[in-house]
Amino acid sequence: MADSWEQAVAAALKSHSLSSPPRTLTLDGAVKSLNGRLPSSSLFERFQTLDHLSLANVRLSSLEGFPRLPKLRRLVLSDNRIAGGLGELVEAGLGELRDLDLSNNRIQAIDDLAPLAKLGLVSLDLYECPVTKIKGYRSKMFEMIPSLKYLDKMDADGKERLDSDEEEEEESDVEEIDDDEEDEDENGEIEEESDGEEEDDEDEAPESEVDAESEESESEEVDVDKEGCGPPTQFSLQNRRKRDREDNLVGESNKNSKLIKDQH
Repeated sequence: MADSWEQAVAAALKSHSLSSPPRTLTLDGAVKSLNGRLPSSSLFERFQTLDHLSLANVRLSSLEGFPRLPKLRRLVLSDNRIAGGLGELVEAGLGELRDLDLSNNRIQAIDDLAPLAKLGLVSLDLYECPVTKIKGYRSKMFEMIPSLKYLDKMDADGKERLDSDEEEEEESDVEEIDDDEEDEDENGEIEEESDGEEEDDEDEAPESEVDAESEESESEEVDVDKEGCGPPTQFSLQNRRKRDREDNLVGESNKNSKLIKDQH
């Protein structure tokens, strides 16, 4: 019997990508339990990321040893033979369970549903269960389970649950996952930016040294251009010698002119 459950799980997950753990497992009608019980809880507890488990029409009559799946939000147990023992869901620690489908089972008394008050259920489906024929059944259920918003797909005022409400719940789940991924991405980007800033600082250091060198070279050029400062160039020496020769010639001509005047 355990082998048939194993095979059913393997077939259900055959098309699932191995890159990420499964969040949904549907085994509707895939197995017919001979003893009315689930297989060893370890079969399902391998998938701790499951938030949707469907076990419809597998001839379950007992929930004893229900697997501990802390992230499970939707559980479908419709079309089975369950008459009670719902306390097993509480014992399994399904603290995140919000949507429970027990339609077309054998639950007869409201007291059999009392353990569900310890769960934070938002939606409970008991359609075609004998308990639905009890007088005042709906009002008693809403009173017994304060967190309940929908019973048999209708609210306390008898308004039918819209598909958009279910979609909003699914979107909220997706948004939570996306937010976690964005936080991880943002943290990664911040680290990359900090690394990039450190690299920029390293690159800027040589530029400052270049600027300092250029300032020094400019100051040297200014000093050379100043009148009377800086070492003489070859061109300035040539000009100086030319001026000296011209001064000597002028001096000699002046001397000759003076001698001539003295003689007269």
